[in-house]
Amino acid sequence: MGAAGKGVCMDINTTMNVGEKFAVENAVNTYNKQNQQNGRVKTSELGKDDFLKLLITQLQNQDPTSPMEDTQFISQMAQFSSLEQMTNMSTSFTRLASMMNSQEAFSTLGKTVELNVGDTTTTGIVEAATRGENPQIMVNGMYYNMDQIAAIYGN
Repeated sequence: MGAAGKGVCMDINTTMNVGEKFAVENAVNTYNKQNQQNGRVKTSELGKDDFLKLLITQLQNQDPTSPMEDTQFISQMAQFSSLEQMTNMSTSFTRLASMMNSQEAFSTLGKTVELNVGDTTTTGIVEAATRGENPQIMVNGMYYNMDQIAAIYGN
């Protein structure tokens, strides 16, 4: 009977020597510098892509003699699904807020508004409005942010 049949225990060295630590640190620094040059910004948040990469890496590098249990895998996939749904909801809420802000700006068209401009106040009729996340209104040929409106008067 060979060694494989006797249940031989193999010790795996999991510590790195100084040279290996230096090589890993150097590789990480080089990778980070390349990402910065390619326009990638370092963040402290993990997104759904990062979560999926971690899960795939975990599956690829798991111990074949002690694989991840089904319940762990299902739990992690459920977490990934929840993260994806929250991201989708956040995007939808941002679009909804943008539409509501735009609607508020359009509702002032033709009305007289009083605007706070620094230490002074300006009054005029809203001639135009822009759309988007931060809509603006045009009064007397100048654009102003919606948060500068102090009062709206019906005409």
